[in-house]
Amino acid sequence: MIKLTLNQIAQIVGGEVRNTDGLQTTSAFPVINSNQATSKTFFTAFVGANVDGHEYIAEAISNGAQFALVSKDCTAPAIKVNDVRKALRDLAIYVRNELVNLQVIGITGSQGKTTTKDLLRHILSVSGETIAPEESLNNELGVPLLILRCSETTKFCIVEMGARHLGDISYLAEIAKPHVGVVLTVGTAHLGEFGSREIIAKAKSELITSLTAGGTAILGTYDEFTPNMVVPSGVKRILFGEKSKCEIRAADVEVREGRAHFDLVTPDGRAAVGLQLLGMHQISNALAAAAAATALKIPIETISAALSTAEVSSKWRMEISQIGEITLINDSYNANPESVAAALRTLALISQESGGVSWAILGKMQELGESSAAEHAAIGRLVCEIGIDNLVVVGIKDYLADLDGASAVHYFDTKADAMAIVEHFAPGDVVLVKASRSGEFNLLVDSIKERLGEVDQ
Repeated sequence: MIKLTLNQIAQIVGGEVRNTDGLQTTSAFPVINSNQATSKTFFTAFVGANVDGHEYIAEAISNGAQFALVSKDCTAPAIKVNDVRKALRDLAIYVRNELVNLQVIGITGSQGKTTTKDLLRHILSVSGETIAPEESLNNELGVPLLILRCSETTKFCIVEMGARHLGDISYLAEIAKPHVGVVLTVGTAHLGEFGSREIIAKAKSELITSLTAGGTAILGTYDEFTPNMVVPSGVKRILFGEKSKCEIRAADVEVREGRAHFDLVTPDGRAAVGLQLLGMHQISNALAAAAAATALKIPIETISAALSTAEVSSKWRMEISQIGEITLINDSYNANPESVAAALRTLALISQESGGVSWAILGKMQELGESSAAEHAAIGRLVCEIGIDNLVVVGIKDYLADLDGASAVHYFDTKADAMAIVEHFAPGDVVLVKASRSGEFNLLVDSIKERLGEVDQ
């Protein structure tokens, strides 16, 4: 946060200082969890459907929060407003406008946002203070919280932008005002809410139309919509991918131990990259990060070195664990048809190289709407087509609708029931766990680790 008095903040957000001196100067940034409050923060008391943040004000102040942003009377040092959410947005817009030298990079797409963010943060951190979300804070609450962590010393801010409706990304862009906009791909995530990929493409393109003259639009070439998005006048357009027409591309691609190695080709030259991340699908994320870094004038040598040393920092995304002689891949953060297909191909690669038996443990892909049954059936067919040895389905039989019998199939109603399959794992096997986050398959991963740990002992 930039330095402001409480009176200045109150004026910006249309509020009133309560129970403290309004002339007090602060550079505290907001938190929404009282457990995260420190002497460098202030507490935002949101009223939710199940929780009222005002009940945690005393705890936040006890943990060190300088004051609270509230919509109800309280006895703690506070700024009272009519609407805490609107106040936070207004404050973020003010701070963003004051930070004239801050370079903001917006990232959106149906998959890969968080991994691309992690890779880009690793690259940019070498060149200056870089702020990026620790988790997927990509909505109308998370983006203001992120912007308000920036100060005069911050050089780069990386903002994930998610959408569930048309207009969502435009709303976020008004707050963040990105210089660089990255659209990774238009897939089928949230298809049930949007209704069609054409509408999803329109929603993602709001990031590009928000850019102003002097900005840069970075577009993937992995679907038919993204590379054809209209770029505003005065905004530079950069394509990334594996095609010769791309300004940022991967050449001489090969895979070693499930990880991609390639030559990064940019207008500045050519440099070797060896990713630490699992899966060939990580190439597109790496190229997106490289394209954004190139637009920000980062040398290609710095980009290639950073990409080759970056590891996953966001949990439950292609996390690989070695438990005894069994390899466990935890990709339980989210699931849509594109990401599940990518994870399955990674499983096939690793098991082929290791010579072990492959196990795909899959739960439901959420938010697919009327296409849900067909999309799950298509994944089931893919499992057989690419030679996965065992398909383990938990709680949704749509995966099993159109199988040709090439893979052994196991169905369980619940995660607890699915634990029975662990007894069939053997040394050298490779196990993938993949489902939408709401399925809480991270808990299944924990149970599998515990059971395998007991066996290994």
